[in-house]
Amino acid sequence: MSVGHALAVTTHGDSASPSGAPAVAARTGSTGAGEDRPAPTGDDTLPDALTSLRAAIGAARFPLALPSAELAARTVAALADQLDDYLLPRLARLDAPLLVVVGGSTGAGKSTLVNSLVQARVSPAGVLRPTTRSPVLVCNPADSAWFRRGELLPGLTRTNQPGDDPRTLHLVTAPALPPGLAFLDAPDIDSVVDANRALANQLLAAADLWLFVTTAARYADAVPWELLHGARARGAVLALVLNRVPAEATDEVAAHLAEMLAEQGLDAAPLFVLPETWVDGQGLLPGRSTAPLADWFARLAADAEARAAVVRQTLGGALALLPPTVESLALAVDEQVAAADALDDRVRAAYRAANRTVEQGLRDGRLLRGEVLARWQEFIGTSDLIRTLEARIGRLRDRVMAAFARRPAPAVELRDAIESQLVTLLRGVAAEAAEHAYTGWKAHPAGAALLEGDLAHHSADLPQRAERLVRDWQRSVLELVRVEGGDRRFVARTAAYAVNATGLALMIAVFASTAFIPTGLEVATGAGTTLAGQAVLQAIFGDQAVRTLARKAREDLLERVTVLLDDEATRYLIRTRQVRPVTRTATALRQAAERVEAARLRSGFADATPVLSAATTGVDAPMTDGERP
Repeated sequence: MSVGHALAVTTHGDSASPSGAPAVAARTGSTGAGEDRPAPTGDDTLPDALTSLRAAIGAARFPLALPSAELAARTVAALADQLDDYLLPRLARLDAPLLVVVGGSTGAGKSTLVNSLVQARVSPAGVLRPTTRSPVLVCNPADSAWFRRGELLPGLTRTNQPGDDPRTLHLVTAPALPPGLAFLDAPDIDSVVDANRALANQLLAAADLWLFVTTAARYADAVPWELLHGARARGAVLALVLNRVPAEATDEVAAHLAEMLAEQGLDAAPLFVLPETWVDGQGLLPGRSTAPLADWFARLAADAEARAAVVRQTLGGALALLPPTVESLALAVDEQVAAADALDDRVRAAYRAANRTVEQGLRDGRLLRGEVLARWQEFIGTSDLIRTLEARIGRLRDRVMAAFARRPAPAVELRDAIESQLVTLLRGVAAEAAEHAYTGWKAHPAGAALLEGDLAHHSADLPQRAERLVRDWQRSVLELVRVEGGDRRFVARTAAYAVNATGLALMIAVFASTAFIPTGLEVATGAGTTLAGQAVLQAIFGDQAVRTLARKAREDLLERVTVLLDDEATRYLIRTRQVRPVTRTATALRQAAERVEAARLRSGFADATPVLSAATTGVDAPMTDGERP
């Protein structure tokens, strides 16, 4: 195809003015200005249902790095664009001019074709790629007000001048284009520029009719067929142009493309074949080449019923596709929630195990070993007490209390040893829990993306918080002894030394699962010592009271430990809390989709029948140069 010298003949759009066009048909449940709204029925109108769906879609988030998240995010963006760009504005004005979006591969000749159909150079064409950087919309001057108001494609800024910004819409009027019809020259669907490809898809989703342009050299490419499959899935009205076909290959190429269309269920779409030819000085194709396509569009523009049928079919297809598409989003939200739950479960399991380790440590006597045992033995003078275990219990109590009163320093050493032992245990279990939680998240695709290095270890201030915890617990044990023993003579007789000494004995009791009834481990670590402490406590409080005090002190300690470890777990849980979808997101999506489907079934769009097939347009075979429908 040769290219002649082009002469720019561009006409710019008129200033916006009210179109005075009739309002939307009452069957949609919505009316335009100047008509009374039908009385409310208590059911959603289709625009109302779509508005609710738009809000539900806008609230959907997919922040966790799951395989479905990227596709879901793209689907949300595409649905939001389609609702904003096409469905809502088109439902508000069914009588608005028919928008034909011209799409296709790089170098397919879209701009040249648009220029030729409107008989003016309204869209730049050339050998540089991509040629169309910002979309160009051309309409009859009588229709310009509708497109200038921005109800359709509201995210694009209107301009009268060509430019390179893909977020602008260059509006041009062409008197040769009949009223009721507009062409939008879209960027290439396979553009090397990501923004251009995205915009091309967005514009195609806003089309009443797709005019898909390909060439004899490119018609079998994968990217165009992906778009054609999308058109079929949404029930969009589609027409195809096979451009630049060598004369000797016309029959073969056209027949092959027709077979491919039939295999994909697209054989009802009209197919126009344009020969490889020259362009004139304005960059326009010969009139005889484009006449079949131009005549086809002229008949469409002149037939209000045919245009309305196109709108109903495309709208009906797009509306029918909403429920399954929204359901895929709801499922993706469910996956996000399930993933957040799974991550939380791994954290909670790690810290529950840490709590169990502490509880087990209080049962199995391990805390009675080492420094704690040595300080306890030193404090109460075990050997002397063991020899007098058989003596009268009152005398034993008096001797032990006297020993406590004479030994304040060993009491401090014992208290410090208990504190050190507990803090060491807490630091160990917290470090182990953090490591397990970190490993669990690292093995999960959504968790790995949320991790930070410091999560692999317990928090930096945990040792200080553990020390405060133990000291607070020790004070609470002393208060417990003071309250429980307040009506007993020993408190008054021995004052603070008795309370402190008894409190220390109670702390030691907490470290043994049976409140000083010897187990095998306790025998190995000093049964005589524990039995001596038991005798002292029983002498003061009685057997059952000792068990009750030990249980209360143990429960108090475990509750404090749980709070500490829960705070550690929160470092993880706060991350999932920040990215977790709102509880009702999936439900809101499903309910909104159900409302749309119910409104669609009431609206009449559910029974839209296919239009613009070969039978209804008079196109019995691929149209070539010189032929007429």
